[in-house]
Amino acid sequence: MKAFLENVQAKMRNVSELKSIDEDWGQLDSYSPNPPAKFPCGLIDITNLIFSNIGKDNNANPIHRQTGEGTITFIIADLKLSNTSFHAPQSQKDNAWKIWEIIEKIHQEFHGWRPVELSGALMRTGLRRIRRDDGIQEYQVTYSIGFTNV
Repeated sequence: MKAFLENVQAKMRNVSELKSIDEDWGQLDSYSPNPPAKFPCGLIDITNLIFSNIGKDNNANPIHRQTGEGTITFIIADLKLSNTSFHAPQSQKDNAWKIWEIIEKIHQEFHGWRPVELSGALMRTGLRRIRRDDGIQEYQVTYSIGFTNV
């Protein structure tokens, strides 16, 4: 999984708008006035993997082989300091909606991409807004992935 996370993190650098890219270890969970992330940020989390046994290969290490399927979550967050009301100046609206451009760029980078040799392609399965009361706009985008012979 280490190579998987390293490759995903390296590819995320292609989204130049992100000022902070990291594995999610709870940076946005403390709800303090100064979370340990620069905004906009992209966080990566392996949220669920389920493995199935597929047999034994005495020439491999480990000899018991498995496949895995799971969910990878990208957390995209930004400080929402501008409003998007109908009467707001267009420049304010453009700034407030930039998170959607970042989400789309992440999707273009990752949907259909194989992060490691033994994985299938990442396929987007969901998008969810996280309701917050601290001025941070946060979305979780989930992708499914499969692994073979792990």
